[in-house]
Amino acid sequence: MISLGVNSVLFKQFDFATAARAIALAGYDGVEIAAIQGMCEHLDLSRWKEQKAELQAIVQENGLRFLSTEVASLSEERLLPAFEAAAEIGIPIVNVGPGGKSGVEEDLAASIDRLGHMADRAASYGVTLCVKAHVGNAIYNTPTTLRAMNEIASPAFGIDMDPSHIHRSGENAEEALPAVLSRVKHVHIRDCKGREQGPGPIELQACGRGDIDLYGYCKAMVDGGYDGPVVLEVIGATPEHTLDRLSIVAAESYGYLNACLKRLGAR
Repeated sequence: MISLGVNSVLFKQFDFATAARAIALAGYDGVEIAAIQGMCEHLDLSRWKEQKAELQAIVQENGLRFLSTEVASLSEERLLPAFEAAAEIGIPIVNVGPGGKSGVEEDLAASIDRLGHMADRAASYGVTLCVKAHVGNAIYNTPTTLRAMNEIASPAFGIDMDPSHIHRSGENAEEALPAVLSRVKHVHIRDCKGREQGPGPIELQACGRGDIDLYGYCKAMVDGGYDGPVVLEVIGATPEHTLDRLSIVAAESYGYLNACLKRLGAR
């Protein structure tokens, strides 16, 4: 069964306990805890040992489980404590972006080399390192994703397939997914209007409100045998976004995704 979760970055102005409660009330199975420096650090990699028991208790009390953590950075100084924290807390997947710039061969080669090295380090901790194609970065579309897949053999390396970035890079995500699905171990998901550089207002990132064929994407996942986590990642919340507004985005997206996956026999 495909698991549904929310990246806690949606609730970045609230503490993790508040985020977890809202995520659970919306119906989700689990949570991706944000460890994104400068944006949202519900998992603080400088003091994760102090947080461990509290974070585990919060998840358990809300009937959730840890699906992943997003670190974003490829910095070894960030990733090594993230791998250790993930192994100790019980977080199976660490998600990052590729860095670099689109169309720059040296950046692509460097990104793939760093990902391969860090995947080997992740393996030593028993966790999986996933990267997603990201608009404007060195890995940004299906061809660059396939190159990373071909050059990184580690079983601790996986693809985090985010349809919004593929859509905004000019591809149709439901058509692009089958080519990379063999190495997909995590899915970030959200909707968007148009193919602009940014994802747009948080309300239009709610699944079902934008232009991406997310039902077709879900069908491609199920038809291809994917059974990993699908995690709502909505960014851009501001202090004006109250808890109820953020919870509506989470709940609306759960209803859409759960209905699609139930129809497809995956929930």
